[in-house]
Amino acid sequence: MHLFNPIFRLLLFILQVSYANCQDKTVPKTYGVLLFPGFSVLDVFGPIEALNGLAMLTHLNLSIIAETLAPVPSTNTPIFGPFNSTFSESVVPTHTFATAPPVDVLLIPGGFGTRRELNSTINFVRDRFPTLKYLITVCTGAGIAARAGVLDGKYATTNKRAWVATTALGPKTKWLAKARWVVDGNIWSASGLSAGLDLIMAFVEEVYGNGTAKTVSETMEYTRVEDWRDDPFAGVWNASDVNISGGGEPVMRWR
Repeated sequence: MHLFNPIFRLLLFILQVSYANCQDKTVPKTYGVLLFPGFSVLDVFGPIEALNGLAMLTHLNLSIIAETLAPVPSTNTPIFGPFNSTFSESVVPTHTFATAPPVDVLLIPGGFGTRRELNSTINFVRDRFPTLKYLITVCTGAGIAARAGVLDGKYATTNKRAWVATTALGPKTKWLAKARWVVDGNIWSASGLSAGLDLIMAFVEEVYGNGTAKTVSETMEYTRVEDWRDDPFAGVWNASDVNISGGGEPVMRWR
């Protein structure tokens, strides 16, 4: 096999990444995705698609976690909206809150379902947070984390169209409006829906390396937003910072 054959180079890169990650015990290997009725599909499957690619380069485990093992629909009710649509998708969990294994990374999506009571979901996040290496929220999933109290004193962002309603759930959170995603310690929060893809690619680069992120994004044929401040939607929806005095912003490791 010729040294410059693209397949050979990819296989060599996979071996190099796998060896490096096996040596690094701090690299996350177990992921959990939290589901509830009315979750946003892109919030879940955008990041998961990138992690599927990452799992081709290093060993990863995925748990789909919900209150029960019943299929979780992406809508709150079978018939919804002004046109009585029946257009939704359901995901079968692998674990319940009671049986979920320890995970290094927990991803919380947003969606219309975040407006529900969700007491058991919030309690699960509160209980599991101290054991996590990283918490990732996408869209209004930040509202669940805020209600669990884990965003208290932290910088975060969320969906700009749902900005007022979601930021009200975290009166002790420093909500940064003009941000595609925000990193504060081990908490990563993304703006709305598609921003979850940019967050997860930034996360892969930060944790697993630039070369790994480049391989994953090129395999997906995805052009990333690489600047966390590149967020036009704060202006579209007139979102402004909440609980941030003096217009400050977090000390970001990213960029």
